[in-house]
Amino acid sequence: MDIALFSPSSLFPDDDEDTSSHEETTETQQNYVERRHEFPGMELLIREFSFHQLNANLLWPGTFAFAESLVRHRSWVEGRRCIELGSGTGALAIYLCKSFSLDITTSDYDDQEIEENIAHNCRANGITPVLPHIKHTWGDTFPITDPDWDLIIASDILLYVKQYVNLIKTLSFLLKSYQPKDNKAVPQTEIEQNGGVRLPRPAFLMSWRRRIGKEDESLFFTGCENAGLEVKHIGSRVYCINPRQTTTVFETV
Repeated sequence: MDIALFSPSSLFPDDDEDTSSHEETTETQQNYVERRHEFPGMELLIREFSFHQLNANLLWPGTFAFAESLVRHRSWVEGRRCIELGSGTGALAIYLCKSFSLDITTSDYDDQEIEENIAHNCRANGITPVLPHIKHTWGDTFPITDPDWDLIIASDILLYVKQYVNLIKTLSFLLKSYQPKDNKAVPQTEIEQNGGVRLPRPAFLMSWRRRIGKEDESLFFTGCENAGLEVKHIGSRVYCINPRQTTTVFETV
């Protein structure tokens, strides 16, 4: 097997600053490539599809930037029950599980290959049993009627404009149908010792680094607002989206 070193910037020359280090690449089979990726404080070995028709084959730049943001603002995720949309390889979820001991579920298109590859990457990085996974195509009926995730996360998922309506439909369901796991009231905001305020419960936290047009960006956020969701910009290309009735003061980032 051939081993090569390369920088992700060679794959994404038009993106903003790259936040990952070099990657060691090993071609394991004709259909897969294994790469060593540097996340904050740890290295992960991630098997990626050489090609996947549903675009679940690579780690995008937003994944690394989002990981760094979450490390800087640990209160955003600590103690949460989380689901990731568009998990792809599962790398971000694996990192958060290992770094924060986060209770996290992966999800992506209703595609068996994606689920099996995420499970493979979990085992390759010492997570057993593997992370729970939900096969769900945006816009379809969600397989769980009473979602109890108080945090939904995603990175670099705004590539396909035609999917915005379906993505917003799924988001609206997860946020508006949220039921706390312990059936106890969960405060919408929580005051931190430093005077800041944690994210509301439930909330959708999203980051991206892939360039999209301003019109496309506006189309997504306007669609969220029309669906009764509130959009807050809380960091460098990091947004929090939650049901509009929630009133929250966000910490400065």
